[in-house]
Amino acid sequence: MTVFDKNMVVTASFLAAATIAMGAFGAHGLKNMVDAAALTTFETGIRYQMHHCLAILAVGLAPSVPEKIKKTVFWLFILGILLFSGSIYLLALNAILPFNAAKIGFVTPIGGLMFILGWFLFAYRMLTLKKQ
Repeated sequence: MTVFDKNMVVTASFLAAATIAMGAFGAHGLKNMVDAAALTTFETGIRYQMHHCLAILAVGLAPSVPEKIKKTVFWLFILGILLFSGSIYLLALNAILPFNAAKIGFVTPIGGLMFILGWFLFAYRMLTLKKQ
């Protein structure tokens, strides 16, 4: 396992733990603070974050995936988590935040695009990978 592989696995593990904690907070701590629609929105952010934590973990553990591909996928997924899930959390919490989070709503689709690009680039680069 390379240093980068190890870093991917560790990052994915910490992000997954944080995702579970945030999901628990959403399920228990937020239900009396925001409406049902906001909770559903928050859960969407949690779901996408966890799916991509698991994807980062799987790619980090895959010995047959070249490091260059891993780095690209890793950073696109991290950006996706930050921009998509992060903005979703802020939008869901807008009613209790001291500022208007709706002003950053434009970054949500950019984060979604990072997820899509990560998956397409991963598929393309694996399809065009020369046999070793």
